Amino acid sequence: MSKFKILIVEDEPVIAENISIYLDNNDFEVSAIAYDSDEAIEQLEANTPDAVIMDINLESEQDGIDIAGYINSKIHIPFLFLTSYSDKHTLDRAKAVKPSGYIVKPFNEKTLLASLEIAISNFASEDNQTQPALDMEKINQHLLSPLTEREFQLAGLVYNGVTNSQISEQHFISLNTIKTHLKNIYLKLDVNTRYNLIVRLRQLMNK
Repeated sequence: MSKFKILIVEDEPVIAENISIYLDNNDFEVSAIAYDSDEAIEQLEANTPDAVIMDINLESEQDGIDIAGYINSKIHIPFLFLTSYSDKHTLDRAKAVKPSGYIVKPFNEKTLLASLEIAISNFASEDNQTQPALDMEKINQHLLSPLTEREFQLAGLVYNGVTNSQISEQHFISLNTIKTHLKNIYLKLDVNTRYNLIVRLRQLMNK
């Protein structure tokens, strides 16, 4: 519940499974694997993730860059391209949709996880600049059960794209304690993912 949910869009099952294994840790979990553009759009609409890792070349009518255009116009979450292509034409098309990262295959676990962590953090920092700063008093005005100081602090860290491991290291809190706090925060705000938490906080701040 408290991890970043990642959608994998990859038409090669072996690569998709490898990515899934890499993401099985304290910070990330796979929300779904989509093997073509139709599955990807379906997952984005019905099971919105916190971020997307996707190949550009898919065995379907639309490719990863087309899906990126959909994300930019409809959902607004970070996405990274993971592809074998680095030619000028592909790079120019990719740059036009402003990905949060671009990883050329072959890749390794450390590269993937570091790129994903940086992408989420940078996206949150840039996106939050256009939003009002979080205010505990204003948020709590709309909640039946108000956030505590610690819960508000953790909600703010999630809002800024900080992972569970980073929170644990920077604030000397155990991962289990973080998960317990986040469970309570989700309950109070009536959400079940980090993406929904961010959307909800923005709604409350703009009321």
